[in-house]
Amino acid sequence: MAKPIGEDAISESVASRSSSCSQWSQWQLLDSILPTGGFAHSFGLEAAVQTRLVSSPTDLETHIIHVLDNTASLLLPFVYSSLKSPDIETWQRLDLLLDATLTNQVSSKASISQGSALFRIAASVFTEIPSLKMIRDASLGSSKELRFHHAPIFGLVCGLLGMDAETSQRAYLFVTLRDVVSAATRLNLVGPMGASVMQHRIAVVAETVLEKWKDREASEACQTSPLLDVVQGCHGYLFSRLFCS
Repeated sequence: MAKPIGEDAISESVASRSSSCSQWSQWQLLDSILPTGGFAHSFGLEAAVQTRLVSSPTDLETHIIHVLDNTASLLLPFVYSSLKSPDIETWQRLDLLLDATLTNQVSSKASISQGSALFRIAASVFTEIPSLKMIRDASLGSSKELRFHHAPIFGLVCGLLGMDAETSQRAYLFVTLRDVVSAATRLNLVGPMGASVMQHRIAVVAETVLEKWKDREASEACQTSPLLDVVQGCHGYLFSRLFCS
């Protein structure tokens, strides 16, 4: 005769299942099929190619590493600060602060576009977290001049999905690396196989960048590659362009 299942065993099974379902949600957040519009942006790579700053595979790899370092120093602090306190007051304060921090109109518009899309999709997809929709609806009707920048929203979503700080910050750099490498492929700078090899090689550098800049408050955000900011700002002046930024 089978022994009855105890309450502890049932609780452990429910907790394990809940943790597994949470991981599926976390992986989906990083899935390229999530329509947040990331692939419409090149992070200044297209402008760098047309201004001859990137003209070889070596230049491309150097450019990507600088993009990662600049992203980590400038945006990871907003991801970290937002996921530490995933509530409406903290997110709104960080959104306004980042909007004042970004002086590059092109990167600012890209951040707003991707952030707005991520918030809309996260609220629709992750229905098991009703606070996502509540925060978004309340913010859309707010009298504050909110912009919905990407980094604070990414941190907010990660925090509400239960992701730890280090994993969330690594995920943000992964998404950045993935999108820049994808842009390089579509600009015909590198083939699909070469792009995969390059991404794997740069991942080692990305981990070093993460260790250098992780767990910093938004007040510590800074730019490490101002030239990237200048080049990306020229994107709107390109005669022909494939990407939005």
